[in-house]
Amino acid sequence: MRRILLIDDDAQLGEPLAAYFARFELRLEQALRPSEGLARLRQGGWDAAILDVMLPEQDGFALCRAIRQESDLPIIMLTARGDVMDRVVGLELGADDYLPKPFEPRELVARLQTVLRRQRKAADDGRLHFDGLVVDPVTRTVQRQGETVELTSTEFDLLLLLAREPGKVFSRDDILNHLRGHEAELFTRAVDIVVSRLRRKLEPLAAIKTLRNAGYALALRPPDGGHG
Repeated sequence: MRRILLIDDDAQLGEPLAAYFARFELRLEQALRPSEGLARLRQGGWDAAILDVMLPEQDGFALCRAIRQESDLPIIMLTARGDVMDRVVGLELGADDYLPKPFEPRELVARLQTVLRRQRKAADDGRLHFDGLVVDPVTRTVQRQGETVELTSTEFDLLLLLAREPGKVFSRDDILNHLRGHEAELFTRAVDIVVSRLRRKLEPLAAIKTLRNAGYALALRPPDGGHG
């Protein structure tokens, strides 16, 4: 069940909304103050946040900005003010969607489901997940067993080439043609050197297998047999 945090100082709102959300396999919890909401978000395990614009301590815009500095969690903003400018500001600060109060709970759920679907698709299209390894083509970062690995541009592109088609064998010429843009002096022997450096950086994972006289392939499996 997906966990959603509502940050809204209207104590009467949370309980009926939570009961409605439960019908859609969504677990809604409420924080009445931004400080409490931020503390709970930092504990992790949330799938989205719903922020009211009119809050004590700080407004929803400041809260949205604070969350965005730490997380790409999906955010929907609620406001009693139907001002278009509010909506623009919210979206510019990184909110994913916006709903004026009063709202129909069904519309809030529909918008939430859309945002969650979009995020899941982005995760599917973006990061490549394997046992012990995550490759992110957008940020060009690699995590090995939860730790960031520093790769050169050439090493990253080689890993990405293999990771996009795990198990497929790429010949040295395939790899050479793919990487040539980075190192004009790259030659067939250099492919072995780049593979060797990359393999060492990914240890203790046995990430790359060599097929004699054929080339290289990624030896790791995606979880559950698929990406994402």
